[in-house]
Amino acid sequence: MSQGRRRPLAALAAAVALGAASPGPGAEPPPSVRPGTIVRWPGQGIEWCELGARRFEPLLGACYFPVDLLRSAGPLELARGRSGKRETAAVRVGKFDYPIQKLTLPRHMVELSPEDLARVNRENREMARLWSREGPRLFSLPLGKPLDPLPAGGRFGHRRIINGSPRSPHGGADYSVNEGLSVLAAADGTVAMVADQFFGGNAVFVDHGDSLISMYMHMSQVAVAEGQKLRRGERVGAVGSTGRATGPHLHFGARWRGARVDPALLLGEPGAILTIE
Repeated sequence: MSQGRRRPLAALAAAVALGAASPGPGAEPPPSVRPGTIVRWPGQGIEWCELGARRFEPLLGACYFPVDLLRSAGPLELARGRSGKRETAAVRVGKFDYPIQKLTLPRHMVELSPEDLARVNRENREMARLWSREGPRLFSLPLGKPLDPLPAGGRFGHRRIINGSPRSPHGGADYSVNEGLSVLAAADGTVAMVADQFFGGNAVFVDHGDSLISMYMHMSQVAVAEGQKLRRGERVGAVGSTGRATGPHLHFGARWRGARVDPALLLGEPGAILTIE
């Protein structure tokens, strides 16, 4: 979802209550949010935020709740603490309504051999270990641009049909630029993994604390090493077309507290993120 397609929900009632009481008869239904988005719940004196079993600190005077791209439609309860009391808000995750993207790729990139499939499964397991990393928050919002200048791009969430067969939705934003352009760290952090992947090609994963992982894929060159400390705007590598790619571009992705979210939301002003009050 590109920044131009965001639909702020500022000033919408969110069925806020002390405790977990359900809205009574005749109450307005909770606002609908799109999978892959972020819900922002600002307020004075917020002490903690909670989504499911995970509790975390507020950021910039608000709770930020990432909603996974593949989360099923249905109700979602958000919670926060203020003045020693628990407050809850209800939202409803809407249906998956992203556009369809049709691609044609060489058969060997789509119909995987047993060896390639085993490689992809191994790489998926390696990435999955990153999503549960914890640590102090090293970033603020908005994040820094991974390219300078940052062109229009996106296709986050697009449902891909490759060579006529439906595939998983696109979990990041693609930016088509010339090969060799420097790729920049979106925030301070630590390089959690450097990999040569079947799909992602030369890929770098940066841990920014608060369970935020940024991803940079298809690079022609990697300029960092695992464990390296990075500053916002520091060079990570160079744009390329390695892995499964039809041309030079940067795939920039973000996982926040395990959720696949549209990175464009993190690159824009926080006040433009879907907001409940």
